[in-house]
Parts: sequence; structure tokens; C-alpha cells
Amino acid sequence: MEGLHLTADCFDCQCDPTLLFGEKRLSELVRQLTMQAGLTIVGEKFHAFTYADGSAAGVTGTLLLAESHVAIHTWPERQAVTLDVYVCNFENDNSAKARDIVDQLITVFQPQQVSRQALQRGLPAVNKPIQAIEYLSPYTTMQTQIDCVLAEVQSPYQLIQIADTPEFGKIMRIDGAMMTSEKDEFYYHECLVHPAAITHGNPRTALIIGGGDGGSTEELLKYASIQNITLCEIDEQVIALSRQHLTAIHKNAFDSPKLNIIHTDGFAFIQNRQEQYDLILLDLTDPIAPNGSNLAESCMSEAFFRTCFARLNYGGLIVLHLGSEFYHQARYQTTLTRLQNVFDTVSPYSVFIPLYGAMWGMAIAGKSQTTSTTSLPKNLDQATIQDRLDAQGISQLQFYGAARHVSLFAS
Repeated sequence: MEGLHLTADCFDCQCDPTLLFGEKRLSELVRQLTMQAGLTIVGEKFHAFTYADGSAAGVTGTLLLAESHVAIHTWPERQAVTLDVYVCNFENDNSAKARDIVDQLITVFQPQQVSRQALQRGLPAVNKPIQAIEYLSPYTTMQTQIDCVLAEVQSPYQLIQIADTPEFGKIMRIDGAMMTSEKDEFYYHECLVHPAAITHGNPRTALIIGGGDGGSTEELLKYASIQNITLCEIDEQVIALSRQHLTAIHKNAFDSPKLNIIHTDGFAFIQNRQEQYDLILLDLTDPIAPNGSNLAESCMSEAFFRTCFARLNYGGLIVLHLGSEFYHQARYQTTLTRLQNVFDTVSPYSVFIPLYGAMWGMAIAGKSQTTSTTSLPKNLDQATIQDRLDAQGISQLQFYGAARHVSLFAS
């Protein structure tokens, strides 16, 4: 038997006060969110308390699930709510569903302060492997076997897991979504960094927003011309866990004297600073994660792109991933349209990422020095690309190269 037990203590809730003592309204809310998450209700009991004078007090409620339970307790006099969700993962991994319920309830209650805990309970069944499952769409999943979970931390922003797998080596998952792995990270990181850096030709300054696994920093540090990299990663725990477990990916890039690490929101950082960059890399989680969180969503807005445009030097480039053109069609096209509304040039391309189970879209957008298109990635021939790689002293890459660059932009 094994499962995930989540608790959340919510304080100074700014929701409609009647939600904290209305038994019918509260039970309907919890029931609706539980069914939307895909869990099976087999019974329920909600009880509304009253004060000595008969006035309404708090509510205690529990949903009995085939997968375990959802419990809630409210204290209107303190504007407080406690949440308790436990799911069994014996036959299926219900962890993402449990997180979804807790996240949605927190959003509804609007607490000013939250204390969250996550506990992995029990032991895996004998000879029964754990499966990490991620939904590419409501109908299609990508899954891989997990041998063991090496670390799990609920940060103020997200749930971060490091696990060991037989096929991908160590992997990082955030809020249940696959982020990176030891065995295939080079497909993503090399294609995020090198097409843009080689198109620029001589990048000296770079800003990475996200990128807490260190892979994109490690690739940028291969450039002899790079003088300074700013890594803006909001979540300190992502870097801390990467330092400890993912050395094969970052190769101690966090210790480079060329790197300045800042822990703050990427949108706020770029709005409040005046530094100019040759490259800006948006190495972010999905804009809309499986559990509904929106850590990266603001960094895909047109307003954010306009701020990035202002922070680029002339001839500078921004690069980001777009998700899957097939599975995430609306997000893919919307992001491209926003880029086209802001930047002088936009060049989309795709690469298959084994860990993601799909062709993954990326795009390079530029701030032109002139109206010339010579700086477009697709206009570089193999000889020019190889000359630039040689000039930068870059020779040991696992995927990207002169021929690969041309094929990425061939269409």
C-alpha cells in the first residue's frame, strides 16, 4: 500500500465569508472539485456547527473516496481553513489529482498565508513498479517507470520530485510534470541554447528565466564569448535539489564566476531592471501545469514579451519552448502570435524530446539591427555554423551541430 497525503492550513482567507459556514455551498464545492479531478466519491458527511446563541459557526466535512478521502474544516471567526487529502496509489498514480483538489480549494479560499505539507505514505507493493504518468492531452499520456523517489519537496511554489528511473536515469518532476532527465536532457538544452547562440554569433551577456536544473547555463558556458549569465529562478528549492542530485546535467555550472543567481519572479525582475542582454532564454515549466498552477503563465504574455524586447540589445534574440504543436495547439499558436506582434523576426522549430513523448516546439525571436534577414537561423549555411562553433571552441555536443541546425529550420 502506498499513497500521497497532502495537508494545507490556510490563514486570513479573503473569500466570501459565507463560504466558511455554509454547509450546502461548501459541500457542493468540495464535491464538484473532487469529481472534476477524477476521483470516486463513495460517501460523504458534512456538519455545520453553531454558537451557543444559534448563529452559524464553522463546517467540518469529509468525502469518502474509493481512493481514500478529502476532509475540510473551517473556522470563520479566524478566517481559517484546513484541508486534508489522501489518495491511494496502489493501482494508479492519483497524486496529480490530489494536488489539483488542494490547489483549486486554496485558489477559492484566497488565503494570505498557507502552510502545506506532503507526505509519501506506505511502501510500494512487492515487485510492483511505480509509474510516473503525465497527460499530454485529456486522451494521451506519457509514462515511465520509477525505481525510487530520491527527494520530494513541497516548496512555496510547487512540488518538486527527484526520482531514479531505469530508462532516463535521474529525472526531475514538478507538480507531476516531467522536466528533465540525465539521459535525454541534451535534446532539450542543446536545442534551446545553441541555435540562438550560433545565430547571434558572439553572445556576451545572457539572461535565463527559469532553468533551475542548470542545463541551459551549462550549455551557454561553452561559449568563449560569454562574459556574464544571469539566472533568474524563483524557486530556490529547484536549484538546491539540482545541485544535490543532477550534477550530470549541470556539471557544476552553478559555481561558475560568470553566473549570477537571483531568486525572484521573472516578470518582476525583467520589468524592474535596465540591463541589456544579447540572449534571453525562457527555460520555464509549462505555462499551465497539470494541477492548474500558473507559475510560468505570466512569462508567456505579450506584455512580458514587450519587456523582453526592450531588454535585448539590437541583434539580440529570445528563445523559448512552445509545447507540442499537436497536443497543445492553442497554446502553441497563441504564443507564436504574441511573439510575432512584438519581435522583428520569429523562427519556430521542433525537436523530439523522449522524456516528453512528443515533438516539442521552440521559437527564436529577434530584435533586428536592420531590416536585413541575414540574422535569421534558417539563413545560416553549414559552413558558417561550423565556423562559428569552431570560433567559440565548441566541439563536444551530443545532438546539435551544423547539419542539425540546418535541418531544424529546413521547413
